[in-house]
Amino acid sequence: MTTGVPYARRPKVTAAVLAGGVGARMGGSRPKQLLPLAGRTVIEHTITAFCAAPDVDDVVVCMVPDHVETVETLVAERGLAKVSQVVPGGQNRTATSLAALAALSPAGDDELVLLHDAVRPLVSPETIQACVDALSSAGAVGVAVPATDTVVQAAPGPAESEVIRDVPPRAWLRCMQTPQGFRLGVIRRAYERAMRDPDLVATDDCGVVLRYLPEEEVHLVPGDEANLKVTHPGDLEIAEALLRVRTRTAKANKEGV
Repeated sequence: MTTGVPYARRPKVTAAVLAGGVGARMGGSRPKQLLPLAGRTVIEHTITAFCAAPDVDDVVVCMVPDHVETVETLVAERGLAKVSQVVPGGQNRTATSLAALAALSPAGDDELVLLHDAVRPLVSPETIQACVDALSSAGAVGVAVPATDTVVQAAPGPAESEVIRDVPPRAWLRCMQTPQGFRLGVIRRAYERAMRDPDLVATDDCGVVLRYLPEEEVHLVPGDEANLKVTHPGDLEIAEALLRVRTRTAKANKEGV
């Protein structure tokens, strides 16, 4: 069990931006990570956030295979020097996470990796730093915010309807975000076990550790409500509004207002 064993020295930190999906719920022919947001693409905002983070040493992007060259061009034009690789992603989240892990050093089990959805362009410096700080003594870290709505467990009802099966206590319910951070050896061991499971269904990397490496505690750090995932068309408008607020706040702070 890795939890509770601090590092003697600061390990290398790699951020893996996962952009393997096409985003069918957004509609249109372009992957949602290439849609425009405040004058740039969604994925540019995301990559820039990690390149600007002092704790991040390296950025790897896992992109839809047909658009790898597009992202390589964007990275070069923006001068995003921390990006070391743009590699093809997989057909689903699990395959894309595995592609990211395969791109990292096979001998780097003591290094840290932050796995992040490319379509969460508003990840904050504070969230990134909180993940890295928590990994000084934990093997796996998730970012989460408290559930503000009542969450119910549904079940099939009569005539293709649904009924409520259970109402879990909201006090201990959390909504997961990304990045999700890991000691590289931990997440690799978890996926090695997971890939031997013929019934594997995973949409979340912390969930893979929780299920296949139960001896490893998954710690939580507070997330940020602004760290939204661009999933539906209206999410772009919300993200743009949040960016304007963030820009105004940063300007006011700089001017001492």
